[in-house]
Amino acid sequence: MTDTREDLIAAAREAAARAYAPYSGFHVGAALLLKNGDVVTGANVENASYGLTLCAETTAVAKIANEGWIGELAEVAIVGGRPDGGALLGSDPVNPCGRCRQILNEAAERSKVDILVHCASGDGTAVKSYRLSELLPAAFGPKDLGMIE
Repeated sequence: MTDTREDLIAAAREAAARAYAPYSGFHVGAALLLKNGDVVTGANVENASYGLTLCAETTAVAKIANEGWIGELAEVAIVGGRPDGGALLGSDPVNPCGRCRQILNEAAERSKVDILVHCASGDGTAVKSYRLSELLPAAFGPKDLGMIE
């Protein structure tokens, strides 16, 4: 395990603690490492109209897009579980949903990097790392529209 991976997972866990998840009770945090070393986080934000819910990855990518950093993504960590006091429970790594894989792909293609995605359990006992291309093979993105080479 690299320090970078552990630091990103810790940042994602901290973000998950700030999730707004009154309906599912399932907190997810994401931490995006930018090429300059900065870390941007996001947490899931649920809505009574479930379709309007925002995933942690979507929230974090929207933050970097709004700051003009959409092409600066280098690495990602995702943590999720049910809160119990100050700790997150759950022993299985949390993987990004299909929508979030597509959202991450947009930022990764703009960054020209096949990013590493670290998926961690809430209790910290399990971590699996993947290249985004493994999680979303044959992805459709800006390159397919001739936006980037």
